[in-house]
Amino acid sequence: MIAVHFGAGNIGRGFIGSLLYDSGYETVFVDVNKEIVDLINERKEYNVVLADQSKETVTIKNVSAINSIQDPDLVKEAIVKADIVTTAVGPNILPIIAKSIHEGLSLRLESNKTPLNIIACENLIGGSTLLKEHVYQNLSDTEKETFDQYFAFPDAAVDRIVPNQVNEDKLLVMVEPYYEWVVEQSKMIGDVPEVAGVTYVDELNPFIERKLFTVNTGHAVAAYLGYQAGMRTIDQALANEEIKDLLEKTLQETGLLLSKKHSFNVAEHNVYIDKIINRFLNPNLADDVTRVGRGPFRKLGPNDRLIGPAKQFIEMVGDDPVYLVKAIAAALHYDVKTDEEAVQIQNLIQEKGLETAIMEVTKLDQNSRLFTLIVNQYNGLNK
Repeated sequence: MIAVHFGAGNIGRGFIGSLLYDSGYETVFVDVNKEIVDLINERKEYNVVLADQSKETVTIKNVSAINSIQDPDLVKEAIVKADIVTTAVGPNILPIIAKSIHEGLSLRLESNKTPLNIIACENLIGGSTLLKEHVYQNLSDTEKETFDQYFAFPDAAVDRIVPNQVNEDKLLVMVEPYYEWVVEQSKMIGDVPEVAGVTYVDELNPFIERKLFTVNTGHAVAAYLGYQAGMRTIDQALANEEIKDLLEKTLQETGLLLSKKHSFNVAEHNVYIDKIINRFLNPNLADDVTRVGRGPFRKLGPNDRLIGPAKQFIEMVGDDPVYLVKAIAAALHYDVKTDEEAVQIQNLIQEKGLETAIMEVTKLDQNSRLFTLIVNQYNGLNK
């Protein structure tokens, strides 16, 4: 079995590539990083280390790589032969790789009409759906119908912390032991790929929101509050009882929303919350608050991990999301000079004023309850 995976970075190698190897796939990584591509082709293997006391090392074999800039034709040929295609490139790169995927699928129709699933394993809602939109962008209606007969883009929810790291071995990657990969089976085509560790579900949205509004929201809260308090890493931030208490209360808010919206069992969800917080406390990860908090413009988007649940909390719970608002205000104060999005937000605030900046970043109506709460909380932090 052959898997084509776009993105040979730490998440691609340490998470998706690892599970594909466990499932018996020969994995072809596609990337633009010449050094990484050359090393993979030279060694044909790499090591993954678990970030816990055991420091267990697993060797991932049966791998090769293609430089998509130097050898675009090889990428297309790999897609023709693939049994599954996956990505872990980051949301902003999906439109870029869509061209290669489109060309590869078009070529595949000439010689291999076996159904193929393309799964975007990205940290956003509807990643595969978004990728499909870019792949289909220039197709005629007839071509779209043909593609739909043979190709599917099932959405997925993925969760594994891969911290910033600098290793002497450029291919070695450290990852936390915990992971979750959930795929929407109802949107798949042909035989369901046998991938170890994947949970297939008919309705993905509850799992996506559970992850986004617990793991991603919680991580962002710890990062922005931790940065505000002068902490360097997430585990250091949560060693501060006040920050940990604020995180717990924020996740109680999102948990209440999720239980009302998706009928999650409250007791079971509280166990899930505790598990997530304990993951953040893992000292072996030493995850920088600036890595977790990077890209605040996107993280403050209208449907992302902070504004999204805050809006829904007001609508579905009928109360003020007090602790989510505290986190949103902290995110607006996030002023890391090396973070382009953080600089962009601070410049907006300085040049256009707080209220205009909030509207541009969050897309909130300035007459909304949430908008008012954010402005008041931000000004309170300044005092």
